[in-house]
Amino acid sequence: MVSIYGTLGPACAHSATLAEMLRQGMTGVRLNLSHGSLMESASAIEALRQAERITGKKTDLLIDMQGPELRLGGLPAPVTLPQGAEIDLAALPLPQAVCAALAPDRELLLDDGKLLLRCIDAARAIVIRGGTLESRKSVAVPGLPVKLPPLTDLDRENLRHAAAMGVTGVMQPFVRSGDDLWQVRAAMAEAGCPHLRLFAKIEDAAGIATLPQLLPAADEIVIARGDLGNAMPLWQLPAAQKHIAAACRAANKPFMVVTQMLQSMTHSPVPTRAEVSDVFNAVLDGAASVMVTGETAVGEYPAQVIRYLAATAAVASHYLSHL
Repeated sequence: MVSIYGTLGPACAHSATLAEMLRQGMTGVRLNLSHGSLMESASAIEALRQAERITGKKTDLLIDMQGPELRLGGLPAPVTLPQGAEIDLAALPLPQAVCAALAPDRELLLDDGKLLLRCIDAARAIVIRGGTLESRKSVAVPGLPVKLPPLTDLDRENLRHAAAMGVTGVMQPFVRSGDDLWQVRAAMAEAGCPHLRLFAKIEDAAGIATLPQLLPAADEIVIARGDLGNAMPLWQLPAAQKHIAAACRAANKPFMVVTQMLQSMTHSPVPTRAEVSDVFNAVLDGAASVMVTGETAVGEYPAQVIRYLAATAAVASHYLSHL
């Protein structure tokens, strides 16, 4: 059976909505802790528990850690970056590791690549792909290796509360070596939650290159196509996904596929044919889990999203069993 994960967020953090998502086939929930602490999410978790009581169904609860991901700092208000505009990079709260690397022609991908800037020099950039930028969105610099510790102070604090809050799994972002995962496991043991499942998110070229190290250290591999798609030309992403999936199958290691699986359903009650095919093919490739993110966290149709995700995965599983 393929696990079906939604993401908790303001659009679905209500017991009635979550109960309907459970009825439609959701088996687990992701909580994104890039922007806050586990304790700050207590009301959303309680809504999930109430939904479980309403439906009689239990769910997995995965916490997605901050980890070594590069993110913007706080902005007083969302900033509009028009295409073709020249901007002062000092006006953006970029991470220090990024500021130190600014140079002519260096590209900056913001908010999972939705916005693209190209540096004129270390202080100015041209907006190649514009849009609205909000606080704490991801920053990626193609070709820039950044060495950061795998866990932040907030990650360690969240682990200390994980067992008490009913967390069942930890998603570690930007895993680049087996040592990253063993450090996380040591921190889990120190925090009193060594029993939690550890999900290793593959999000850049280093993660792909060190996959043989990651397979024995992780309980499940996550093909995280958002940042992975920032790390390479998008037309190379499907091959990377296939490569990771094949390596997991060969090692008998479960894997999850995530990011933009039903993206159009953020604002539409029906997915595109291409999205349904994407989900179907992920299951045919052997995915143990599929997950949606913004579609349920901030989308308009969270229960319908789960309905399409679960139904498509079920048909794919049935098809696979009859090959």
